[in-house]
Amino acid sequence: MVLAICFTASAVGQPELASRRRNSNNENFVALREFDPVSYFQNRPQKGSVKFEYSYKGLYYYFANEANREEFKKSPEKYEPAYGGWCAFTLASSGERVKVNPTSYRIINGKLHLFYNFNSDNRMLKWDGSDPKKMKAAADRNWVKTMH
Repeated sequence: MVLAICFTASAVGQPELASRRRNSNNENFVALREFDPVSYFQNRPQKGSVKFEYSYKGLYYYFANEANREEFKKSPEKYEPAYGGWCAFTLASSGERVKVNPTSYRIINGKLHLFYNFNSDNRMLKWDGSDPKKMKAAADRNWVKTMH
């Protein structure tokens, strides 16, 4: 894996790498903490496998099976997480980017939204207890602001 990362770093410009790290919640360029993005839309999030890996926009996505990988390839923008995979609630409420628990999620307007859920702080429940339209609008605004 180290060789792949070194190769990726040399093949991609440093500003692009910095942007990718800043704008996507990933570890070693693996999106969704190895969870299969298609599986969320099947109401059963599950870990993917490097065996079914697919690279998209410089990130590696892992899939539980070949069928899910092929589904992702048809329309990856549908399955990419909103806000780069950062916590939707925190982005909406403070504009900060914080890590998520990949099993704490909602599909909102056909898009995967992930939430921080650690140490008895379930921000998905806070999202649910707020006005979802206002939260979504605030997250959208703050995401645009953080992209510059």
